[in-house]
Amino acid sequence: MITIIDYGMGNLRSVWKAFEQIGAEAKVSDQAEDITKAKAVVLPGVGAFAPAMRHLRERGLIEPVVELLQSRAKPFLGICLGLQLLMEESEEDGPVEGLGVIPGRCKRFVTDLKVPHMGWNQVEWAQDAPIFKGIDSGSYFYFVHSYFVEPTDPDWIAGKTTYGEAFTSAIAREGKIFALQFHPEKSQQKGLQILKNFAALAAEA
Repeated sequence: MITIIDYGMGNLRSVWKAFEQIGAEAKVSDQAEDITKAKAVVLPGVGAFAPAMRHLRERGLIEPVVELLQSRAKPFLGICLGLQLLMEESEEDGPVEGLGVIPGRCKRFVTDLKVPHMGWNQVEWAQDAPIFKGIDSGSYFYFVHSYFVEPTDPDWIAGKTTYGEAFTSAIAREGKIFALQFHPEKSQQKGLQILKNFAALAAEA
């Protein structure tokens, strides 16, 4: 069972439907024990950083999520805001403290291009992560965001995208922790392939 964390913000139904489409068993939950018992965990998200952290705190979900990430005990996938929340802080309405799992911060785009960055863009793989199996580097995925992550440790960086400047659009660590700035559930067949790869890792956990 894959647990999709419900903290009152995000694209929960579309993520759940995408897992259903590929035949993976998933449930949406805001209960800490479901995170603990899950074979794998997904942290989705759409919206602002500070309210997201507040909702996670109010539901008692920060500690189980951080423990899961620090232990590397099971596969984890962050999507969009679910990637940004892993950082130490965000400059959105802040600085605002994040989960602190990844050293670095979230920054707003400073560009003459339209912000938010919205639509299809390429992702160049920076490492051979298992979640990208069967997907060519340079493939297109769907983005909607005004902020991007800037890890201070380059070993976290798994994918890069250019929008005015190059930014980190995917992270991966130790074959267990993955997070994406783009939306795999909105990225057609290549996005579904990422979710299939994640589900396969969950089945092996």
